[in-house]
Amino acid sequence: MPTNTSNLNYAGTGALLISEILTKVKNASDEKEKINLLKKHDSVPLRQILKGNFDPKIEWDLPEGTPPFKRNEAPAGTEHTLLSNEARRLWHFVKGADPKLSKTKKEMMFIQILEGLHSSEADILIAIKEKSLEKSYTGLTGEIVRSAFGWNNDYKTA
Repeated sequence: MPTNTSNLNYAGTGALLISEILTKVKNASDEKEKINLLKKHDSVPLRQILKGNFDPKIEWDLPEGTPPFKRNEAPAGTEHTLLSNEARRLWHFVKGADPKLSKTKKEMMFIQILEGLHSSEADILIAIKEKSLEKSYTGLTGEIVRSAFGWNNDYKTA
């Protein structure tokens, strides 16, 4: 369970976007600081996103690669949705989680989410689908994520 659920991001509140949190983690000088930053910004959406990337049991039911979508170029905090809010819909895209939803509908929903997000957060969503978040956010590893959230190797609370 997150230790701090007050860090949910709402436009105009000054709360950080998930992309901003991950950038802070990337720029941290050592593993301890990275872990502390993840703990400081702990939230259910952040956990969902990181688990979606690092948990090998989670398989995405979407085509590989970047889907065709129109990037939302609005400045952060303005005309876009927030990945922290959209994270609750990610279960639809996990293999076996929503068998009633057709592949085409899943892909359309995914593109709609991407088009509503700030460009940096759309990139995160694509990266977690590809299980490649650590390529953009160097130094962010499964081990650091597990340590920050007290997860075992199955990405569950130990």
